[in-house]
Amino acid sequence: MNQVVECVMNVSEGRRPEVIAKIAEAIARVPESYLLHQTSDFDHNRSVSTFAGRPSAVEQAAWKAILSAVSVIDIQQHLGVHPRVGAVDVVPFVPLRGIEIEDCVQIARRLGKRVGEELEIPVYLYEKAAFPGRKSNLAEIRRGQIEGLRKRMVLDPESRPDYGPAQLHPTAGATVIGARDFLIAFNVYLRSSDVTLAKEIARRIRERDGGLAGVKALGLFIERRNQAQVSINITNPRLASLAQVFDRVQSEACRLGTQPAGSEIIGLIPRFAVPADVDRLLLEDAIENHILESILERAMAASQPGADAL
Repeated sequence: MNQVVECVMNVSEGRRPEVIAKIAEAIARVPESYLLHQTSDFDHNRSVSTFAGRPSAVEQAAWKAILSAVSVIDIQQHLGVHPRVGAVDVVPFVPLRGIEIEDCVQIARRLGKRVGEELEIPVYLYEKAAFPGRKSNLAEIRRGQIEGLRKRMVLDPESRPDYGPAQLHPTAGATVIGARDFLIAFNVYLRSSDVTLAKEIARRIRERDGGLAGVKALGLFIERRNQAQVSINITNPRLASLAQVFDRVQSEACRLGTQPAGSEIIGLIPRFAVPADVDRLLLEDAIENHILESILERAMAASQPGADAL
């Protein structure tokens, strides 16, 4: 396989195993699309499905997964701590091999147009897929979540979707589709239930408030664990490494009188982003379960013995 693209689909459902399994089946049934990893979080009420393969196959698998998700998820009934605007909240495409970011832009735009026209779901393009002059930042598109977006769609012409109707779908809400480089979703749990500490740490480490380059962060309370969580997106792991981000969280936590209790990686990360001294991260899961290239190699070999390694 000379060309490989990755999709990291985020859906607003993390509590019903039968729904998550249905989405996984939709992805896995498309030939030359490989479901590599799926993770769900009860408190976030969110699942992340990572799949990769031939670009046309991954595009078709994303479409099938969207069909599956919107048929069973009602965003109006959704409860969870993670920001969201739709049943299928975010669908980014990432170039892995033999494909450029512009190719992923075209995939995102084709899929967005199809979702908007055939499913009548408003679609916003983000990151590299955004049209010139349009908002490309995911946080800005999701500002105020469902209700905030609903109001902006009516009051602000610049908040109209790129595809689909200029009103939220009654059960699916809206969907954000894009093209980007590698992103690492990384959560650090604190030895505290005080969410104000997590929010302050998030403020100190994120780029928009003068923190680390390419880092976005939120402070959340995870009820199931009775712990505060610093929820982090590392949008450019070449600028800010996992080790640097964890060290900064630890340093700021100490200043506030607490400590990290553990951490987790959501989904997969490229091999180059794995720190040599990975134990310092206090990961609650083995790092081997999250290395993109290794898992893709095994998936391809299992279905097509002798396939080239990534």
